[in-house]
Amino acid sequence: MRRNEREVTDRQAIAAFLSAEQILRVAFYDNGDIYIVPVNYGYCEENGRICFYFHGAKAGRKYTLAQKNPRVGFEIDGGYALIPAEKGCGHSAKYQSVIGNGKLHIVTDPEDRLKGLSCIMQQATGKADWDYNPAVLEKTAVFRLDAEALTCKSR
Repeated sequence: MRRNEREVTDRQAIAAFLSAEQILRVAFYDNGDIYIVPVNYGYCEENGRICFYFHGAKAGRKYTLAQKNPRVGFEIDGGYALIPAEKGCGHSAKYQSVIGNGKLHIVTDPEDRLKGLSCIMQQATGKADWDYNPAVLEKTAVFRLDAEALTCKSR
């Protein structure tokens, strides 16, 4: 990180940011191309490690790439506000971001799938206890992204 003074290392501050945001961008490698997809997510810590849950269809590019190469990058940003200046190149911004990489897993255990969906719903709605339509669950893939490296930056 070039601007070390902007790095956030406090785990509680990072956790507060991750808990407050809604969109995780996941970057897949696809035969020489990069495919980035924004997803709603649920954040949690398990055994001292940060992981993210998100869901999607059991078909399509995201699902296929998750099976093909589980190594992904990710990004979350928020708190953006322009800091104006008198001259064009003097403008700056207030922000916070997390960037990292990790390994993606397609969750197949029924209990773990419900745990992941509850984590997503907790993040999105503030409530984790939901009923799920079994027909929809059958078509839904649940992904768990285990963060292996993560940096947080703030201004």
